[in-house]
Amino acid sequence: MKVYNEIYTVVNEEKSIKMASAVFILESMCYNMSMRLDKFLKVSRLIKRRTVAKEVADKGRIKINGKLAKSSSDVTTNDFIEIRFGNKIVEAKVLETKEFTRKEDADKMYQLVSETRIKGDNEDGD
Repeated sequence: MKVYNEIYTVVNEEKSIKMASAVFILESMCYNMSMRLDKFLKVSRLIKRRTVAKEVADKGRIKINGKLAKSSSDVTTNDFIEIRFGNKIVEAKVLETKEFTRKEDADKMYQLVSETRIKGDNEDGD
């Protein structure tokens, strides 16, 4: 019985090590995954609602790495996003992509590069 318990313990320890390795590999793979722009904006809380993020992108007010982006455009780590909100332009660098996050951790998904006010009368065209 003692030998059985020792074998059982060794097998369980090996399973735990393999499981931890698998989790680490999956987390590192997810870290570099791409995500739709509208979903990233919602999850990171740069824009509160995904439908609003989609509308803003489809109106041509968002650029990824200097190129005009649609709501379905892919965002990956180290991308630069420029969003035009009425009278200001917000630039952010993508630090990580996650399918979901807590409100307290959402700002860890990006780094605010700049926030610039635009002068002029209703430049939106609305």
